[in-house]
Amino acid sequence: MLTVSQRDDDGEDDLDPTKMLLLEENGVNGGSSSPVRDGAPEHQLHQQHYIRSIESTVVIRQLPSQGLSFQLWPAATTLVTLLDNPRRDPSQSPLTETLKALSSNGAESSTLNILELGSGTGIVGIAAAATLSADVTMTDLPHVIENLSFNADANSDMVARFGGRVHVAPLRWGEAGDVELIGRRFDLILASDVVYHDHLYDPLLETLRLLLLGSEKRMLVMAHLRRWKKESVFFKKARKLFDVDVIHSDDPLEGSRIGVVVYRFARKRRKQNSGL
Repeated sequence: MLTVSQRDDDGEDDLDPTKMLLLEENGVNGGSSSPVRDGAPEHQLHQQHYIRSIESTVVIRQLPSQGLSFQLWPAATTLVTLLDNPRRDPSQSPLTETLKALSSNGAESSTLNILELGSGTGIVGIAAAATLSADVTMTDLPHVIENLSFNADANSDMVARFGGRVHVAPLRWGEAGDVELIGRRFDLILASDVVYHDHLYDPLLETLRLLLLGSEKRMLVMAHLRRWKKESVFFKKARKLFDVDVIHSDDPLEGSRIGVVVYRFARKRRKQNSGL
């Protein structure tokens, strides 16, 4: 396991093992993920992730010096692995039940429409488009869009080979106008490592409320690595708005007592009134 320390917002190195950027030497499901520089400036890092189910490699450009949104995080790697599983062994995939539910609910089209929140480098959205032959809209803050678009373009031919498509758009959490521009045509929402800064808990919940509460069918699948106790505040608030279930838990990370947990959020089911 290769670990690379991140630089916190205050400019100080954060060496807490549970908050370090983890880059798996063996890639997704055993594929190679050795850094590829090819003459790139020192601040760029290109990471390869092999996805077994489609026998293809996703290449992602990271810009660590630009901030947290430009780096790969453990929860994203976990979600990519889960996206790989339904094609390889549906009976063992934690996502199979969710995907079947979306299919039985009747998607708006034969193609699965996916929205990703806080896409960062875009590896999850790109993997989803390829493995699920889906139409994926990846979103993040405006200053992240250029690198997100770069990665989408770099993998567009590979995604297209499997019938997928990737779009990129800015989306600020808590902004109803941004949600209106993006639309609500999506069947599934994906996110990884988005519960981080506590001042963004309420804006994120508001965006999820706008996206999920208007549909009984739409779901969020979110991968998360717990770092601080204060994150329980987010989940306590979330459970007041949504049904929240754990669908997968990784083994603890090296040097930690916890691993990545994957949650499924959906609009609260109406309780049946029992007749007298």
